[in-house]
Amino acid sequence: MSNLERTESLPDSRHRKTRRELSWRTVFYGFLRSRRRSTRRGDEGEPTYTDWHHPWLFFLATGTMLLSCMDAFFTLQLLDRGAVEVNPVMALVLSKSTLTFAATKLLLTGLGILMLVFLSRLRMFNLMRTGIILTIFFSFYACLVCYEFVYLLHTF
Repeated sequence: MSNLERTESLPDSRHRKTRRELSWRTVFYGFLRSRRRSTRRGDEGEPTYTDWHHPWLFFLATGTMLLSCMDAFFTLQLLDRGAVEVNPVMALVLSKSTLTFAATKLLLTGLGILMLVFLSRLRMFNLMRTGIILTIFFSFYACLVCYEFVYLLHTF
């Protein structure tokens, strides 16, 4: 049998899904087995963008979003009890509706967190990594939510 006859008798496998197509398996596999954690060559500098982020960043990002949700809820509760929104941008958004306020607050916080996680290895002003800013935001939100909670307890 010649090579031409052998190739003609093989089934055509090009119609099958290729491994390059995006699926949930791809997302989970990439999450669990991400490969780009460091540089590819020894003479390269420190990597700025990688496939893998430290689990601490996941904790900070999730925690900051949860604290932001709590802040929005506590803010609305305090406003019902006579407090005033001191942030002029959020006060303007709040004048439209509470749903717009909550959606805007969570959207802006989420986009900021996404940007900070993506750029977490980048050095800002050659002094510190931008991942530190996420830690500062988390700490700020934790203090703010504690303050609002204590203030709510005293207004009862």
